[in-house]
Amino acid sequence: MSEMMHSLTEQAEDGAYADPRSLQSGRLKTVGASKAGILSRVTRIFAAGTAMASVATPVLAQIDADAAAHLFTSSQVAGLSVVIGVISAALLSTLWVVRQRGNLETESREIRSALSDAQQRISQYQALIADKNRRIVIWDGDERPELLGQLPPETGAPQDNEFLAFGLWLKPRSASELEHAIDRLRGSAHSFDMVVETQRDEILEAQGRVSGGRAFIRFVALNNLRAELAEIKIERDRLLTSISAFQNLLDSIDLPAWQRDPDGRLTWVNQAYGEAVDAVSPDQAVDEGREFLTTVARERIRASATPESPFHDKISTVVNGNRTFFDVVDVKIPSGSAGIAVDVSGIETVRAELERTLKSHAETLDHLATPVAIFDGDRRLQFYNQAFVSLWQLDIAFLESKPDNAELLERLRAAKKLPDQLNWKSWKENALSVYRVLDTQSDLWHLPNGQTLRVFATAHPQGGATWVFENLTEQVDLETRYNTLLKVQGETIDHLSEGVAVFGPDGRIRLSNPAFRALWGITEVESKPGTHIRTLGEACGPSYDRPDGWKTFAELITSFEDERRSSQGTLELFSGLVLDYAVIPLPNAQTMLTFVNMTDSVRAERALTEKNEALRRADELKNDFVQHVSYELRSPLTNIIGFTDLLRTPGLGTLNERQAEYIDHISTSSSVLLTLVNDILDLATVDAGIMHLNYTEIDLGDLLDDVSIQIADRLQESGVTLEITSPAHLGSMIADPQRLKQILIKLLSNAANFSPEGSAIALKCQREGTDFVFSISDSGPGISQDMIVNVFDRFATGAKSGKRGGAGLGLSIVDSFVKLHHGQVSIDSQSGHGTTVVCRIPSAHLPSSVAAE
Repeated sequence: MSEMMHSLTEQAEDGAYADPRSLQSGRLKTVGASKAGILSRVTRIFAAGTAMASVATPVLAQIDADAAAHLFTSSQVAGLSVVIGVISAALLSTLWVVRQRGNLETESREIRSALSDAQQRISQYQALIADKNRRIVIWDGDERPELLGQLPPETGAPQDNEFLAFGLWLKPRSASELEHAIDRLRGSAHSFDMVVETQRDEILEAQGRVSGGRAFIRFVALNNLRAELAEIKIERDRLLTSISAFQNLLDSIDLPAWQRDPDGRLTWVNQAYGEAVDAVSPDQAVDEGREFLTTVARERIRASATPESPFHDKISTVVNGNRTFFDVVDVKIPSGSAGIAVDVSGIETVRAELERTLKSHAETLDHLATPVAIFDGDRRLQFYNQAFVSLWQLDIAFLESKPDNAELLERLRAAKKLPDQLNWKSWKENALSVYRVLDTQSDLWHLPNGQTLRVFATAHPQGGATWVFENLTEQVDLETRYNTLLKVQGETIDHLSEGVAVFGPDGRIRLSNPAFRALWGITEVESKPGTHIRTLGEACGPSYDRPDGWKTFAELITSFEDERRSSQGTLELFSGLVLDYAVIPLPNAQTMLTFVNMTDSVRAERALTEKNEALRRADELKNDFVQHVSYELRSPLTNIIGFTDLLRTPGLGTLNERQAEYIDHISTSSSVLLTLVNDILDLATVDAGIMHLNYTEIDLGDLLDDVSIQIADRLQESGVTLEITSPAHLGSMIADPQRLKQILIKLLSNAANFSPEGSAIALKCQREGTDFVFSISDSGPGISQDMIVNVFDRFATGAKSGKRGGAGLGLSIVDSFVKLHHGQVSIDSQSGHGTTVVCRIPSAHLPSSVAAE
């Protein structure tokens, strides 16, 4: 029973329902559902009470029957109490249910009243929304949007679900902006107010909002003043967009542009303007008022520019440190002015260059040897050069009057300077037809004075024509002489003893002479023009078919190398003929092949070579003979000199006067012979290239003293004296002391031999840089100019004027030893005025042994 009560209580508590004051239909449905539940529960309670009563009635009847028969027991009393309690509870529940039912009926009446009010208000709102000038789109989550209201048909907006396809009935820009705004509204609750334009140019106002978790957009068709304001706003946006586009365009071009206020201050500049005034950005140029034009130029623009007549002129200014010319256009407007500058420095340069070119062209034409005349579109003479005046010998005044082309021809015909024509009128019309055609006309004029002219007449696309008179008189003369020359050259080549053949770039022979065919033993048919070089080589094969012959010629003549090579050599034919050939490139890719018969010369050369070889061997035998004989002579001479000195010693006995005289002659002759043998050996050693110099440091003072001591006897014998002149501190030099002494002794001996008795020989020594100069002078008879050339030759003697004869080897040895020291020897002499020999010997840098050169 208690469980049943608890269930009834829960059911009564579950009967709570939503606030009946809610105006939303969904919530009204919830309240109705709660009311039906409560009624159902009350019905179930009544049914339970009825069931309990039906159960309690038999129980009570049973109790009455038992009471009559038996006495009440305690258990029966307790049961009766329970039954009574249950009945009481049922009665109480029935009373509570009746009370709740009354409350439910009251609440139901209130809910029906509120529902009626809500429906009335909804009808009012729907009537308001359903205005023909509005349409609302409501989104509730991801559900399909709800469309309320209509827009006027003239807007072109669809009335069905295609309304949301904004691209179909709105202009692309409006549709794109609206779709982005809707995405922001539904995604992040960003409200918006905007004006959109339909395809029919109607203006709509779109308002997007979020309320109660729902997003909605209201489209309102604007009329009258609001429509005009919206149109003005759209036009303003369009103008701002256009201004922005134009500003971006001006920023992207490389032309400075600017805008000023009525006071002349900058309000906007483009990127090129900022760069021209070295500003980091255009805003910096505006903020700092950096001016592109000079003050004078701005004042000039302000003074001359008017709304009806903008300023337009070229102005010079400095940009990036360079003087630049700009074509400036400045327009005056009510809000100030605007301008743009076009860099025309290049155009001015080109214009100046064009003027210079035209002037130079005129000067060039005036200096040409070819006569030129230019006529304008009216066929009047506009330009002529000096060559034109010289050709036709016309009056300058007449030419300066700019005569007509026909008048000029008539003047030339009257002066009998044009070719004689049978039909002058037809010829003149044909000449003047150049003005009616575009192709260049060319004609030959044979003038009465014997000149031949090629006349070129070229029409100008803009009208007029240029006449060029090319004098072919010399060319015709040269062509005649050229043809004559070709014939002469042909005859000359045909009569040459050398073989000549000329080949074209295709390897085919162009011409050949009889000598060529005779040398190679071929016929004229085999070498006719057009024959290929390989065919010609096969025809010449019996005479010579080795690879260095015609195969090499063919490679040289037909090669495709950029630089054509020449070649020459010698061939010995099988017949014994020896030919010198030459492959010579000619102009126009032609090649000339020449052959010279060198058989006789080669034979003579071979004979001379054989004779030269025999002479060389004979010279070698001579040198060997001189060396061997000299060495063989030195030994007996040494013995003779030794025994002569031995005979002079007192230990062997006293010699009589005649014997002593003979011994002196033997000693003197032996010494002379020994000197001669030593000279021959020295020369032979020098010739063989095996003489070595022993370089040591030589004190020149000691050297001169030794030389004077060794030459003293020779000077005393000749009756001359020696005068040595040298600086006090001459120093030392590096040379071969023995060979240096030989040089000085040879020169002094030669001077003593030719000096008269009682005279003096001068020996001078001085230093010039690293060179030492030795000079020996005598007062002898001198040397004639025809002999001085050969004075250093071997065996060249002057014994007829000297005191004693010699082999003529002294000066030759001096010359050889000086050259071994890398020095120079020279001789200065005139007949009757003595002789001076100068030896210049450089000092060696390091003491070393140097091989004879």
